Amino acid sequence: MAELSFIYSSMNAGKTTELLQFAHNYSERGMNPFLMTPSIDNRAGVGVIESRIGIQKKAFSFDKDDNLYEIVSRLNEAKKIDCVLIDEAQFLTAKQVWEISDIVDFLDIRVQCYGLRTDAFSMTFEGSERLLALSDKIIERETICHCGVNAIMVLKLNEKGEVVSAGKQIDIGGNDKYISVCRKHYKKAMKMDR
Repeated sequence: MAELSFIYSSMNAGKTTELLQFAHNYSERGMNPFLMTPSIDNRAGVGVIESRIGIQKKAFSFDKDDNLYEIVSRLNEAKKIDCVLIDEAQFLTAKQVWEISDIVDFLDIRVQCYGLRTDAFSMTFEGSERLLALSDKIIERETICHCGVNAIMVLKLNEKGEVVSAGKQIDIGGNDKYISVCRKHYKKAMKMDR
């Protein structure tokens, strides 16, 4: 029975590495994993999923207006898809999360989404919010703050390395712009501590 899973964490927990390993395992067994990534995340190039440790793989690039159910349905007719793996799933629209749930429910294809739960201002992303509501499985991958506690928050940094306390929700970047911290150190950095 197919399932919709949301594997989330703060940045630098190895979500993308896990996705790529999962795809490798499927391929190694002669199965067909279908990798997808939003075109907005072009750090490694459009249609490329790349982990921080340097592993990368080509993927289908989609935009916010694309119907993911129709895309997967059409490709599945040409060649059976055994699972769908979506990187940076926080950038899915609410409509697209319904579409990927249709992939699970009506095409009987497993879908695993990897992404962030919240942004640098402690707000959920649209895609993450819907995935938290609709997924059959919700799995947290842990990473650690500089103090050794589970890092569940992300701080955004400017060019000078100073914490940014307001701005647009989506600003693509990696270790150059973001750092994962625990809630206590997030509050201290955002000047919310007591």
